[in-house]
Amino acid sequence: MTTIRQRRVGKATEAAEDQPSEEPNVKPDGKIPPDPPGGKLWNILSITVGGIVAISLGLLTSVYVATLHENDLWFSNIKEVEREISFRTECGLYYSYYKQMIQAASIQQGLHGLVYDNKTESVRTINILERMNVYQEVFLSILYRILPIQQYLEPVYFYIYTLFGLQAVYVIALYVTSWLLSGTWLSGLLAACWYITNRVDTTRVEFTIPLRENWALPFFAVQIAAITYLLRTHLQPAQERLTLVAVFMATFLFSLTWQFNQFMMLIQALALFILDCLDMLPTAKVTWLYIIQISGLLLVCVLQFFNSMILGSLLISFNVSVLIARIIQKNLKKGGLLSRLGKLILHILLVLCLTLLINKFIKKILNLESDEHIFKFLKAKFGFGATRDFDANLYLCEEAFGLLPLNTFSRLSSTLLFYVYGFVLFLLTVAAVIVAFRNLSGSNQVQLKEENEEYTVTLKPDVAYSLVHTVLFGCLALSTMRMKYLWTSHMCVFASFGLCSSEVWKLLLKCLHVHTSQRTQVIKYSVPIITLLYISFKFWPGIMDELSELREFYDPDTVELMNWIKSNTPNTAVFAGSMQLLAGVKLCTGRTLTNHPHYEDKNLRERTKQIYQIYAKRSPSEVYGILRSFGTDYVILEDSICYERRHSRGCRLRDLLDVANGHIMDGLGENEPDLKPSLYPRFCEEIKKNLPSYTMHFTRVFQNKTFHVYKLAKHK
Repeated sequence: MTTIRQRRVGKATEAAEDQPSEEPNVKPDGKIPPDPPGGKLWNILSITVGGIVAISLGLLTSVYVATLHENDLWFSNIKEVEREISFRTECGLYYSYYKQMIQAASIQQGLHGLVYDNKTESVRTINILERMNVYQEVFLSILYRILPIQQYLEPVYFYIYTLFGLQAVYVIALYVTSWLLSGTWLSGLLAACWYITNRVDTTRVEFTIPLRENWALPFFAVQIAAITYLLRTHLQPAQERLTLVAVFMATFLFSLTWQFNQFMMLIQALALFILDCLDMLPTAKVTWLYIIQISGLLLVCVLQFFNSMILGSLLISFNVSVLIARIIQKNLKKGGLLSRLGKLILHILLVLCLTLLINKFIKKILNLESDEHIFKFLKAKFGFGATRDFDANLYLCEEAFGLLPLNTFSRLSSTLLFYVYGFVLFLLTVAAVIVAFRNLSGSNQVQLKEENEEYTVTLKPDVAYSLVHTVLFGCLALSTMRMKYLWTSHMCVFASFGLCSSEVWKLLLKCLHVHTSQRTQVIKYSVPIITLLYISFKFWPGIMDELSELREFYDPDTVELMNWIKSNTPNTAVFAGSMQLLAGVKLCTGRTLTNHPHYEDKNLRERTKQIYQIYAKRSPSEVYGILRSFGTDYVILEDSICYERRHSRGCRLRDLLDVANGHIMDGLGENEPDLKPSLYPRFCEEIKKNLPSYTMHFTRVFQNKTFHVYKLAKHK
């Protein structure tokens, strides 16, 4: 087991006024009056200073997480095998393809090895570029080969520095989004500071570097920034076209780098759909965003050799259904309140039915079952019946796929982020309800100018999108802890925007009947500055202590195992074991695997369940037959799984296997009435007794405190 042990040693000045978030005043003839010379100069100065601050904060964040990674592992001092072992589970699998491309005789041979791969899954040849999102590893390996940096920078450092560099892009994108929403770069500064001080809940890049989300989320943040700018009013045609290109590029890169892209963009499409139905976004721009999502995903589908899981995604079915439903219901946004509500309900039902029909049709044509485990998991998670499905229970029992822990909110509250977020969310939700009701009622009655400004300014299209975006991704994070990083980063943006927004403070002060423009301006700048000072004084010492704490990577048992495999087994040997460990075996030794952690394939899921019978109550001959059917030469048993105590009874891997096999579970506790005792003891325990029924099939060739390796006999 990997542990981290203690290493053994051999304030910003703000401009008084920034670029305003409101669009310039528009004359009755539709022309925008020019800014006075002094105002234009001040805007240029503000944008320049704000841009410098954004880039500086991005680079500082990149250096910060890189330093934490180095200090935590002493990465520069440990051996190559230890560096590779530090890329745990699926991280090691993804990095192995980068290493494979680097070590290939040529780029062409490296690509051929990925397209016709027979080492990731034994007795099968698979296309890695089709199955997995590893184009970033391919691009990075080619870049490393063609750049004259081999003498100065090791491949592993080129890889991790690229990921840490993307953190700079991430923070800059969050900064710019908050700036665009509020009109002041002070808001961006606050968003970046909150992102850094809440690092535990906003990113995990420093210890899961190759994880797909660490590649994808920076591009997702860039896409949100571009959408925020696109939804502004009075954009020139050239500006709009360039912004659409930026949205498309960011969407494409986000989709290319993460297998869960379709589910994240489906939530985004739902946000657009809700706002379009409530007449809070321009329909033409929403249509373009739907088309961009579809085209970006289809381009990725082509690059992934027409990956059927993409074609069968709910996102494509939903977006196509919305566009079709619009054609069918042309008068959706006309009529009074009751008429609009009736049409809206019918529209929602039509879109839902079309989505299900189109998706069912595509999956039937393509015989697609790759994502069925996700829907089984969701069905069981939200209480639509218990399941004995092994794959669904494997997800249900993982903490990362459980509900968001309550201590998350206490950490977010310690930086004032959650309090501010809740305050802004409440105000804007009330405003959104009022604006939505007014839009649906189609009221054209003359209202007080003050009230009109109050509601209209508060819910501009970009603010409305940000509100629904944060609500939907907040629901996702609350239901699935692993997805909190999509929410908490945007929480920083949303809270900082609200604290620096003239519209939000104006709305609050008018509700309290104490509004003046001077008071709004004073509060708009003083409250964020006080918040920044509080964060700085409270968390700066802790950050300095964190940066000075030196630790060291320590996992001697795994290092010993990997060195033994490299020295004592042939290069063609096939290894079976847990998904997490085998990813490291592939990376460190290059041996062939029976299974691996990239779980988005039905055949692999069935194969993994079969391999995991080594931890179930099965006879030695049955286990031997299963392993040999996958060409296994060696099997690795882990005590941490066989005698697992991390999970409670019912969620241990051996319990999931027992229930799936119809056997009662070990230990005190209830069992379902139809479960029966097994005729055989648990394989991983009994094999250690060296009984004849086991030794005729398995010979122990290696063991330490954590691992036991057995060689399979080759019977005729």
